[in-house]
Amino acid sequence: MLLHGFPEFWYGWRHQVDALAGAGYRVAMPDQRGYGASDKPKGVHNYALDILADDVAAMAIALGAGRFAVVGHDWGGMVAWQLASRNSEDLIGAAILNAPHPATFASYALTHPLQAMRSAYVALFQLPWVPETLLSARNCSALALALTSTSRPDTFDDAELDQYRAAWSIDGALTCMLNWYRAMPIARTSAARIRVPVRIIWGDRDSALEKGLAGAGAACCDDAQVLHLRDATHWVHHEEVAAVNAALVDFLNLLHR
Repeated sequence: MLLHGFPEFWYGWRHQVDALAGAGYRVAMPDQRGYGASDKPKGVHNYALDILADDVAAMAIALGAGRFAVVGHDWGGMVAWQLASRNSEDLIGAAILNAPHPATFASYALTHPLQAMRSAYVALFQLPWVPETLLSARNCSALALALTSTSRPDTFDDAELDQYRAAWSIDGALTCMLNWYRAMPIARTSAARIRVPVRIIWGDRDSALEKGLAGAGAACCDDAQVLHLRDATHWVHHEEVAAVNAALVDFLNLLHR
């Protein structure tokens, strides 16, 4: 199960799906709650982390997956962390791409001032209506810039950005996407020790998340390996496609031995 983050949708995994399917794995890459073509329930409370994790567990049941592996980037990675913490009976393993463990993020930011500064945008996203106004202006130019300005040159071309703009422009989508951030104060994060195997893949040039967060997450696990990609940014799965795909296939093969 491939779980995208903000502000992507299922399309964010376009570089991974063929490699994983070609290695023999059944792959699902849903639009998560509020994104793209998914349902968009109203109310911030409907976007708390436990509910988002429940969505993934329910989708796996609906697909007849039994136990499954989860791969998550950004917010999708935080959902994957939550699942690994509280649904170990459902998972065989979790791969995390540039996403902090939700139970460690606040304490890490408190002791790392630069991370606190990098996370200042979260407060903006939690305001009512203001971020929708800013992010939707001029055909969602601020969101497009958020992708292109924080990634390596030419990571996202114009045709790909058009796909994202179409998803962002679906009625109600922006508010639902931002509700993930607005629900943070009411979210319960599981700090339970993670027993399933975890592979963390981290682009070290992430402008929003310090690389030390990878180690903080790994410290919560019984069995975790961290792969640092020094020249990749937050958008590691778009920039280092071959390396990320090889690491994911290798991890999944280990899980199925």
